[in-house]
Formats: sequence, C-alpha cells, structure tokens
Amino acid sequence: MSGGGERVLALLPELLLLLGAVGGLLLGLWTPQHRQWRVRLLVTAACLASAIAAAVALFEPAERVFEGTWVVDTTTGVVRIVVALGVAVLVWLASASLAGHPRETEAYVLMLLGGLGSIALAASGDLLLLVAGYLLASVPLYALAGFAKDSAGVEATMKYYLMGAFVGVLMLVGVAALVLAAGTTGYLDLAALLPEASPALLAVGVLGVLAGVAFKAGAVPVHFWVPDVTAGTTPPMAAYITTIPKIGAVAAAFRLLAELFAGVPLDVPLLVAVIAAVSMTLGNLAAFSQTDVLRLLAYSTVSQVGYLFMVVAVAARTDLAVPALAVYLAGYAVTNIGAFAAVAATPAARTITDWATAVGRHRWLVVSLAVCLLGLVGTPPTAVFIGKLAVFVAAWDGDLIWLVVVAAINTVASLFYYLRWIAPAFAGIPAAPSAGEGAPGSGPRTAAGTAQRLQRHPVIILHMAAVVSLLLGLGAGMWVGVATSGT
Repeated sequence: MSGGGERVLALLPELLLLLGAVGGLLLGLWTPQHRQWRVRLLVTAACLASAIAAAVALFEPAERVFEGTWVVDTTTGVVRIVVALGVAVLVWLASASLAGHPRETEAYVLMLLGGLGSIALAASGDLLLLVAGYLLASVPLYALAGFAKDSAGVEATMKYYLMGAFVGVLMLVGVAALVLAAGTTGYLDLAALLPEASPALLAVGVLGVLAGVAFKAGAVPVHFWVPDVTAGTTPPMAAYITTIPKIGAVAAAFRLLAELFAGVPLDVPLLVAVIAAVSMTLGNLAAFSQTDVLRLLAYSTVSQVGYLFMVVAVAARTDLAVPALAVYLAGYAVTNIGAFAAVAATPAARTITDWATAVGRHRWLVVSLAVCLLGLVGTPPTAVFIGKLAVFVAAWDGDLIWLVVVAAINTVASLFYYLRWIAPAFAGIPAAPSAGEGAPGSGPRTAAGTAQRLQRHPVIILHMAAVVSLLLGLGAGMWVGVATSGT
C-alpha cells in the first residue's frame, strides 16, 4: 500500500479527465456560441489522453494509493479505458443534438464528470469514496437526463432524481451500519472485522450498499427508473446513462463481493445471483412487448445487468472472474453505444415501424444495427459473445450451474425481441402497425419519424461500433490476454 502525495501520478488518468472538465468549462466561457466545437475537441483529447495513460498503467502491478482508498488494478484499469473511450464517443454522438445549444459546453463537462464518478466507483477501496463516487456518478446525470428541457425530459429527470435520492439514503444507511459494526471504512480492515460483527448490522449494511450499486447499474429491484428515463431523454443521453455509470457500478459491486463481503457469514453471492437471474428474466420479459425502440433498449440494458452480475456473484470464487468481467464490460459498452447510435441516427423515429421506414434505403445501416443487436444477444463472432462465454465459464467454475442454465434460456429468449426490430428493417418495407400504433401520418408514425434525414455522426458511430464489435470478437485471444495480464 502506498500513501501520501508521492503516488499522485497513479491517478494520472483521472487527473486528465478532471483537467479536461475544468479546461473545457473555462474554454467554453471565452468561446463564441458558434465555435463551441472547440470544447468538444478539448474534451475528446482529454479522454483519449486518459485512456492512453490508463492503458500504460494497466501492465503495472496492482496497488492501493491514498491510504488504500483508491485501488489501481486490472479492474480499475479496464474501467478507466472503457469509460474514457466511451465518453469520447458519446460526446460526438451527442454533438448533433447539442450543437448550438446555449449550454453545449456544460453538457460536455457534465459528461466528463459523470465518467470520473464512474471510475471512482470502480476504484473505491473505502466506503466513503464509494459514496462520493455514487454522488459524482449521479448528480451530473440528473442534469443530462433533462437537458432538452421538454416535458418528457423534465419528467425523466424528476423520476431519476427522486429514485436516486431514495436509494442514496438506503446506501448511506448501509454504510453507517457497516461502520457501526466494524468501526472503520477501509475495505481491507472491514473484510477482517466484519465476520465477527453483529449479523443484524451486517445484513442492513450489505443490503444498503448493494442497493446503491444496483441502482447505478440498473439492476432489479431498483431498476424502475431505467425505461422512463431512457425513453424520456434524447437518444445520445440515453446511451450515456445506460452505459457509463453501469460500467463503474458493476465493477464496484465486483470489488465489494471480492473483498468486503468475501468472508462475511451471509450468503451474499447467492443474493447477487438471484438479483442477476431476476434482472435478466424480467428485462427480457418486459422487452417482448415494446414497440418504442428506446424502451426496448432500456429493458435490454436491464437484462444485460443480469449477465454482468453473474460474474459479480462469483467474484471471490474463481480466478476467471476478473478477465470475464473485463471482457464483458468492454464488449457491452461498444455494442450498447452502437445500438443507441442507431436510434440517434433517426431521433424522431421512436417506434420499430418508424425506424424501419426511415432507414429503408440504407442497407448498411441495417446491417450494422443487426451486428449490434445480435451482439447483445451473444451471437458469434461479436464481442459480447466472447464476454458471455467468459461469464458463463466463470459462473460454472464458481459452482453457480443453475444460474448458467437460467442465463442460457434467457439468451435464447432475448433473440425474439431483437428480431422484432431487425426483421422489418431488413424487409425494406414498413411493418404492419403493432397494437397501439397508428397508421402512417398519425400518432408515433409521423412524417417526422419516417422521412427525416439521417444524422451523420450517429451513423458513423453505429458503423464503427459494429466493426469494433466484430474485431474484438475475432481477436478474442489477444483481447483476453490483455485483460488477464494484470491478474
């Protein structure tokens, strides 16, 4: 363990993001409205520099800095890289809807700060830092959810904020219970003292802390905000909210199970396994009937948390857990951003029918969407296929065979609702209106939704996501080798 300021450079990736946020805010204040793209470039440069610094540090030995509160290891390194690159891409995905907005600079800065909060969640080695990371990964996102300032955005923000405040209180109660039980906040000290603590305090502490990270990950039973917020905000912000904080929260849950709760006299892994099974099942069942593409993707993200929590449940049981988590997090980020980029390319096409009609003459756009959606299913040779395969093997090795069976059934079931979107798009003709949808020209099937021009940046990002997903899947051996190099 290293302490003091001599290891400030261990946090170089985070410092670069912070400098990018401060520099972007100052640059935006002194830049004319029509040249706010300069801030976008600065933020992108900060993210790329942070990702490069994190990639270099990924091959260094794991360490704990600042009195053990900040953990720098393979899990943190992977989250640093994925979050930094993800924010850089999402800034450009959002540029089409933010360009010319009077608060364009503030949006980019908030996206950087939210990414910094996500990394803090993943790197937390102390309960107080975990709470700070929760707040930093939450407050900027409340503003981003309602950035369009329309009625849907305001409603989404209010639901997101109220649910976040409620779960935040539960998390603080959990942290207080653990501190009362052990008298300390550091993970290593808590891991040594909690096995002898009061079972009642321990149970309250485990449930409260897990509720906080489950909320940021969008897992059951604190997932109610996900569909409403995703459908209420703009597609780029929906992509951000369902990707960036989820990466940090899952990594935080993984560290809690691997270190803090590894020796407690409660079956925490079984609790997380049940959350995983219910999340993937409920998410899939709810997605079956969705005709709104954003709500469909929202429930898809809920089901994806279930697969991610599978590896969290076996965090302390198998050495395969760390590489499986790293591979799935990277694959999920690429694929999920790609799917939302498809919606952002035609932001007014909110239903499956509208989207199929709007892209009817753009075959390659449909192909890229199919690669991303089939990637979320776990179809080879995509990145998520490798991630799911690694997670299934880790769960099997961790003696959660029943969970692997549940996950396999859910994987097959999820193919149904993804095909409900892919099939009409490939057919090249508008699908028959589903129940609740009006005829073309009325209701959600408006001219704005079916005859709009495609947005350039989202189209490029969708194609890039499809290509990267395939390359990561085809280069799985090298990718897994990098992910396991620090373990």
